Parts: sequence; structure tokens; C-alpha cells
Amino acid sequence: MNQPGMDKFRENLRNIKGSFAASLLRTKRPISGRSRAAVMLNNFFLHIQGVRTNVNTLRPAYTFGLGLVSLFLLFFTTVSGILLMIYYNPSTGDAYNSVKDITYVVFAGRLMRNMHKWAGEGMIIFVMLHMARVFYTGSYSRPREFNWLVGIMLLTLTFVLNLSGYMLPWDQLSYWALVIVSNIIQSSKELTDALGITPYFDIGGMAKEFFLGGTVPGKATLIRVYFLHIMLLPILLFIFLGVHFWRIRKDGGLSRPAGAVEKSVFSWPDLLRAEAAVFMLCLAGVLVYSFYVDAPLREMANPLIPENPAKAPWYFLGLQEMVSYSAFTGGIAAPALAILGLALIPYLDREEGHAGVWFSGRQGMITALQSLLAGAVVLAGLLAFVIRFGWFRNWWPDVPQILIIMVNPAGIWVAFVALWSLRVIKKTGSTRMGAIALFTMFLVSYVMFTYVGTELRGPNWEFYWMKSRWPVH
Repeated sequence: MNQPGMDKFRENLRNIKGSFAASLLRTKRPISGRSRAAVMLNNFFLHIQGVRTNVNTLRPAYTFGLGLVSLFLLFFTTVSGILLMIYYNPSTGDAYNSVKDITYVVFAGRLMRNMHKWAGEGMIIFVMLHMARVFYTGSYSRPREFNWLVGIMLLTLTFVLNLSGYMLPWDQLSYWALVIVSNIIQSSKELTDALGITPYFDIGGMAKEFFLGGTVPGKATLIRVYFLHIMLLPILLFIFLGVHFWRIRKDGGLSRPAGAVEKSVFSWPDLLRAEAAVFMLCLAGVLVYSFYVDAPLREMANPLIPENPAKAPWYFLGLQEMVSYSAFTGGIAAPALAILGLALIPYLDREEGHAGVWFSGRQGMITALQSLLAGAVVLAGLLAFVIRFGWFRNWWPDVPQILIIMVNPAGIWVAFVALWSLRVIKKTGSTRMGAIALFTMFLVSYVMFTYVGTELRGPNWEFYWMKSRWPVH
């Protein structure tokens, strides 16, 4: 037997771990500055991050790891979703039973479904928190304006991706949520009806029919929603996510205060250790929550037995609340103006020197607090008035619908937010302060409209202080 050959074989066997690591990282064990830089540059998964990381980026109190948590939640949602696809059957006859099989028959199916549900909805919360962190630290200013727009698109896709998944179980919750969404899609019909042009230009009806694949939810609808959920929306999400990361690198990394210490450390291992810690905490949180809290599953969808109240998922209930005042204003005009206002912030606020500083200092904190209190008081008063006294239709049954479209609580609130922001700009002489007022009002409106729609609306969309007071059938 050739002894030198066997010795080489045994040596290669002993070194297989190091050889594999070297082939993966395209370098030997990183022990020097040059080798640590080579690891980050030569690895497909790591090169999106810089070779060195500013120490300010690693401070937990600056970013709170919100962007990382959002990314890891997306990872958990994707992995669990791929596993669920193996068992889910996107047909109206089998969808509900396949979800029941996943929940009660498939090994660890309940946990996977719960993780998919809660990680997805957790993304909504953490993407919004991440967006708030970016805004309040002024990290949308030059040269990061375009990445702010990409972030808005990612937030929108996160909402729609969760909504499409909510409709797939084909139980009572998902079916009637689908009905609500299809009615919101045809919100423009309220305007065309009021103008008397629907027989000639029914864009709302066409949009609804295109979404449903017919006039009522059915097999074609479920296929469309499934296609959106597993194909079109994820492709768009990952494209924009790639652009988002690329622009972070090209725009100089995370923002930091002007004059901050320009001290940096090698991303390997300091940044990767921090990311690994956030990943483990995030995984532990999702696992524990998913183990104890089950994703809801009602009876199989029945078009003859409507849910009362029929509600969209919680993250769309603020929109449903506004739609109850005016379909066109609440379903199209107000959301479009909100997105437009957020998108224009970095282009209307061109002040410099605020990047990396929370609230841009004491004045910004005062502006945010004043806007929070003023927004909460005014919106609570407006909602209380509508709940107690109703609106035009309650007072004058024959009032022209065009008047309700033009003057309704959602429209009044949007006008107040715009006027308040302009007042702040005039008073402080700062477009940054006006932007803080606008964004704070946006958060106030989303939280309060969502709370009212979730907790205070009961059967027939009537107001109830608590669910225990709902009428019993």
C-alpha cells in the first residue's frame, strides 16, 4: 500500500473543516486585517456589507436593530412559506382542508403556519418602526432620498404581501376580508356614480372584476391571490430589497451625526457577531410566540353566511374605518395623499446637518411631542363627533353624494395634517420641523384609525366600547 498517499488522505480528512471554510470564504481563517477584508469582499452573502463598519452603526441605541429584525422576519416568513407550499392546495374545494391538515396532521405544521403568520405580521410592525427610526434620525436626507422612496415601496409591498396571505386559508375570515378588499378596490365607483359617468367609465368595477376574475370571489380569485402571494409580490419585494441594500452601501452606509468620531472596525467579526445576536433573539422570539399563540382559522368559507362584523386584517382596519366615511376618499384619495406626502419629504426638506441626530435636537423633540398631542386630541375629537352625531347622510338623507366625497372625516383629517405641517414650517422657519410634524401625524392617524377599527367597531360597524357589549344572536 502506498503509505504517503494514505498519509495525505488522512491529513486532508483532518483538515476538511478548514478546507471547506476556506472554499466558502475564498480565503484562509481571517486573523489579519487583510484577510478579514478579503472575507467580506469575496463572499457572495457578505460583500453587500462594507469591509469596515463605523462604530456609531454598532450602537444599539442608534438603530435598535430594527432593519435587521425586519430582514430576519422576512427570512423566517420565506422559509416557513416554502414549507407550507408543499401541502397547501390553492383551490376553493381543497384550500381550507389543506390548511387544516397543515395545522392538525402535518408534523410541526402548526408551528410552521404560526411562524409564517406572526413573522409576516411582525414585519409590518418592525418595518414601520425601522422607517420611523430612519425618519427621526434624519437619515432620508441627501444622498439617501431615493432609498427613502425604496423604503416606502418595501413597506407597501409588506402590507400587500401579508394581505394576500391572509386570504389564502379560504375560511370565513379570509373570504369576507377578500370581499372587503374587492369593495375597496372599486372605491372609485363612488366618484363615478356621483358624477353620473359610471355607465361610460366604470374603472372601479373593471378593477374589481379583474381582481376577482369575475363578479364574486371564487376559484379564479384564489388562483390570482395565490399567484400574487408566492410569485409576483415576493419577486418585487426582493428586487427592491436588493436595491435598498445596494443604495445603503453606495450612499455611504448608515447615517451618522456630523462631526462624529470617524472610528471604524472590521465588519468581520464585530458586525457579524452583532447580526448573529439579533438573529438568535429574533428566532427565539418568533418560536416562543408561535408555540403559544395559534394563527386563527374559522369555519370553511360560506358566501351565504356573512361575518358580522366583516373585517379586513388588523393592519388594514384603519383604511376600512376611513372607507366607512367615504369609499373614494378613504380607499383612494387619503392613502394616495399619505404616500405622496411621505415620498416628497426628502425633496421638500433639503436642510442639512440633521442626519444621524434623533429628532434633529431639542426643537425636533418638542415639535414631535406637540404634533403627537395635537393630532391625538383633534383626531379623537373628530372620531368622537362622528360616532356620536354621525355625518351628512345621517342628518340629510338626500344629500348629494359628491358633497360627502368632498367633505368627510378622512378628508378633514388630511387637510388638518397638511395645515398643521405648514403652520410648523412657518412658525419655526424649518422644513425639517414641518417634516417631523407631518410624519408624526401620519403615525398618529395610522395607530388611532387602526385602534378604532380593531377594538371599537362591532356588528354592522357600530361603535362599542368593548366586545362584551356586542349583541348576542
